[in-house]
Amino acid sequence: MKKIVAILLMMISFVTVAQEKKSKNKKAEFKVNGNCEMCEKRIEKAAFSVKGVKSADWHVDHHDIHLIFDENKCSLADIKKAIAKAGHDTEEIKATDEDYEKLHGCCQYERL
Repeated sequence: MKKIVAILLMMISFVTVAQEKKSKNKKAEFKVNGNCEMCEKRIEKAAFSVKGVKSADWHVDHHDIHLIFDENKCSLADIKKAIAKAGHDTEEIKATDEDYEKLHGCCQYERL
């Protein structure tokens, strides 16, 4: 009986560890406010400044960014904070007024 209980406990712990494993190539996409190609460079540079970001591609026409990142090294919140620090609002994290004001005149998008 003790062997059965021990085997069951081991199986449960393996399943739990397997579920907690984070992806090395997590894909995500979300909206980022911006206007032009200068914004594109700034947004992508901000995303790449976060350790673990492997790919960042912001689309001027749709205002969304497509990311591939390592969840073991960073989180989506880390990336959104870096983009907001560069002056660009995301759906969840807004840039401070001070960071927004640092943007070039043509890059200052309409804030909601």
